[in-house]
Amino acid sequence: MERVYNFAAGPAAMPEEVLRRAAEEMLCYQDSGMSVMEMSHRSAAYQRIFDHTVSLLRELMDIPSDYEVLLLQGGATGQFAAVPMNLLQTGADYVDSGHFAHAAMEEAKKYGPVRCASSSREEGYAGVPGKIQAQPGADYLYITTNNTIYGTCFPTLPETRPVPLVADMSSNILSAPCNVRRFGVIFAGAQKNIGPAGLTVVIVRRDLLGRARAETPAVFNWTVMAEKGSMLNTPPTYAIYMAGLCLEWLRAQGGVDAIYRRNRQKAALLYDYLDHSRLFYGTAKKESRSLMNVTFRTGEEALDAAFVREAAENGLCSLKGHRLTGGMRASIYNAMPVAGVEKLVSFMADFEKRQG
Repeated sequence: MERVYNFAAGPAAMPEEVLRRAAEEMLCYQDSGMSVMEMSHRSAAYQRIFDHTVSLLRELMDIPSDYEVLLLQGGATGQFAAVPMNLLQTGADYVDSGHFAHAAMEEAKKYGPVRCASSSREEGYAGVPGKIQAQPGADYLYITTNNTIYGTCFPTLPETRPVPLVADMSSNILSAPCNVRRFGVIFAGAQKNIGPAGLTVVIVRRDLLGRARAETPAVFNWTVMAEKGSMLNTPPTYAIYMAGLCLEWLRAQGGVDAIYRRNRQKAALLYDYLDHSRLFYGTAKKESRSLMNVTFRTGEEALDAAFVREAAENGLCSLKGHRLTGGMRASIYNAMPVAGVEKLVSFMADFEKRQG
């Protein structure tokens, strides 16, 4: 069967070249005589895979030497708890910009004083909130840089220094240049731009280590994990290997700067069509539009459903919007080629024409 264009929000499309290489190496990785799935995480062969993946991430994101890179389990949702367990002492600020940002804020309240610094909840998260200012002495200010469900992102980062900026970057990490030095902590679930589900990346400035609450579980304690090289327990070994392949692919594309130019091209194609369409319209405020997740609808649920169904029949899959919002959502992460967006726009134009 021919491969489709997969617009899923995550787990998301992966580069075909990566999948083919993984298939070639499935039974025997290099001269090991076994699959990566079968390797001991304590073996020298696997340690080389792990170190290579970390090295590629450092290179592609220009991560300074005073930041620790952890490859963990638990997903970004696990870090909703890990962040306050590792950093929250006297109080923290949260920006409520979407479903996952709100969930992270509510989770943090279990561990100490949390203030909502700014929110766009009352406007249905159609844009990211403005006028963000960390309260002096806050342990950190927390943001979600890209909101997968609502198709919004921060066009610029809030200035928080000296308060550390903590960011859930799950759905836009590696999609555009990022100055890691602006952040105290970056974390991301892998299943959108890094690799398959099961891996969580945590990038933490080393001076923020050593602050964890006494009751913090060891697997959530960044200091313990840093001391153990992310291997206190068995890490998600195959997901890390796959992430390394995806990072090699990204480097071969020209790195983050090159993929950013491609991502802007893809988003411009789709948003330009939406801005001139008589049938479809985008749901995110223009100043907050995401490059990764484009949300749109027709205004009629039955017509939205017909569009999603017919699109899938034409090899354009997973365009149904999130259950909280309805409508449609095209997730156009790094692995989505320009040709996929071109085919989507062409189909949208044809669908619109057929509506009369």
